[in-house]
Amino acid sequence: MRIVELTRDTRKDILNDLLKRSPNHYGQYEAAVGGIVENVKNQGDQAVFEYTQKFDRFQLTPDNIQVTREEIQEAYTRLDASLVDVIRHSAENIRSFHAKQLRNSWFDAKEDGTILGMKMTAIGRVGVYVPGGKAAYPSSVLMNVIPAKVAGVSEIVMATPPGADGKVSPGTLVAADIAGVNTIFKVGGAQAIAAMAFGTESVPKVDKIVGPGNIFVALAKKAVYGNVSIDSIAGPSEILVLADESANPRYVAADLLSQAEHDELASAILITDSKALAEKVSAEAEAFTQILERREIIRQSLDNYGYILVAENMQDAIDTANEIASEHLEILTRNPFDVMTRIKNAGAIFLGEYASEPLGDYFAGPNHILPTNGTAKFFSPVNVDDFIKKSSIICYSKEALEKVHQEIELFAESEGLTAHANSIRVRFE
Repeated sequence: MRIVELTRDTRKDILNDLLKRSPNHYGQYEAAVGGIVENVKNQGDQAVFEYTQKFDRFQLTPDNIQVTREEIQEAYTRLDASLVDVIRHSAENIRSFHAKQLRNSWFDAKEDGTILGMKMTAIGRVGVYVPGGKAAYPSSVLMNVIPAKVAGVSEIVMATPPGADGKVSPGTLVAADIAGVNTIFKVGGAQAIAAMAFGTESVPKVDKIVGPGNIFVALAKKAVYGNVSIDSIAGPSEILVLADESANPRYVAADLLSQAEHDELASAILITDSKALAEKVSAEAEAFTQILERREIIRQSLDNYGYILVAENMQDAIDTANEIASEHLEILTRNPFDVMTRIKNAGAIFLGEYASEPLGDYFAGPNHILPTNGTAKFFSPVNVDDFIKKSSIICYSKEALEKVHQEIELFAESEGLTAHANSIRVRFE
């Protein structure tokens, strides 16, 4: 991995480089995606079936578009029983963590008859997109579905592309069943997003769409936003490790490569105040790359967006980490909890040498669907609140309104909204 001295200029250059990975920079595909979305909106099932034949080489019909219970049962037989147990254990951890996020409706009543409050209501129907092929990750099924179930969503619809044989990844089906998905459709790509956003003869319209996907899926979610809610427009995976000379260079290198193997656009960055650690990590990363299965992807990822930044001191390293606002942030220092208190921007924070990033990906319980491309400055991980709507509650007695009606009328008139003022005034004529 390349070693770069951290300066104001190198920090600026790296930030600009990382932002190029954003889906917002792939406008050349927007017209094609827009055409798919519009066709599905206007032609429904017919368009979905045609695109599935074209892209997935499978002939969908109204009779085979939905995954059957028999197919789900078959999926269990195609997975190793020990893996099924692990998926169940992971689901329990995720459910337990997200249950702590639940909030109740609340009401504040005063003696003068004023009642204010907030009513929490789960979204009615949620659509979950799950990629197929090599990008089929059962862990992401759990992370998308379980918070929605905890929130109280009554119906969860899943869309995932079929293979040319019409089959869906068994891991996806088992995870969906364990998590509690109601209906699974064999539809992928931008056409799946459009089908869930607008509804077709076979696929019901949903209220919100969540889940990862390729650039076409991301742009389709962007195109339908407003007709439905979405989680986010996710970019490529990224990890940033903050480490001092006490860190184990072998652990650091292994953790960096755990994200570099995702794809060529993934980013893996180490920021340290130790030149000696930087050199050791670079050597360990090279040694690991030679033996790992996805070595070609790892090499391209590191060549494109891999950096070891050597800072003058730990505060400069922390400041840079806050500017990058990484999806995953590991802190491998003598006192990681102290460093953590100075971190403002990160999707998920991993503390200490035994909190490796894959622990969060698969098992610990916190959600692994995280803000990318610097959006951790204003976005959060997927959580129960993403599947809940909030309604304000307002109730005033005549006595309570009489005390303040003139103030409200004055405020409304100052904005030139005399009908607003009149709506209050008529009650005290």
